[in-house]
Amino acid sequence: MSEKIILDAQQLQLTLRRLAHQLFEQHPHFENTILLGIQPRGVFFAERLVRIIKDEFMGEMVAFGLLDISFYRDDVHRQADIKSYKTQIDISLENKNVVLIDDVLYTGRTVRSAIDALLDYGRPNKVELCVLIDRKFSRHLPVQADYVGKAIDSSIVQKVKVKWKEQDEVDEIVLIN
Repeated sequence: MSEKIILDAQQLQLTLRRLAHQLFEQHPHFENTILLGIQPRGVFFAERLVRIIKDEFMGEMVAFGLLDISFYRDDVHRQADIKSYKTQIDISLENKNVVLIDDVLYTGRTVRSAIDALLDYGRPNKVELCVLIDRKFSRHLPVQADYVGKAIDSSIVQKVKVKWKEQDEVDEIVLIN
């Protein structure tokens, strides 16, 4: 198995800052907006974005939550053992602008599950999607991200691994053949 670095630590940090700026441009002061990290892999990404927004925009208050989609997946009936995570949404999503945050957009099925899950917490005004990596030629569903860190061409046999310092001791994104 070989690995090719898609983004190293410095490039990843620049990408995170760019995405944070784009979010701030579209949601000034985050007054009616909540950022939701999709469990489990979108959480580190979402936490980093929130931290950058607070640091770079004078402590802007950002509503932030975690969304577990385990039991909303369309393949849940195929799995004998389902690992579930914590959902933490401290405000109503009714009439809010929701930005779903995940590390990799691949088939679109995770996003569909996330939309189903978030509707249990209210009817948002608008739902947007922010992803770190868009594997653009692999969709099973008509899903498109509003904010993209990097779009890549990859085959179905390749994997994208997002490594976070908090979990993997290094910040980088690799393509595995």
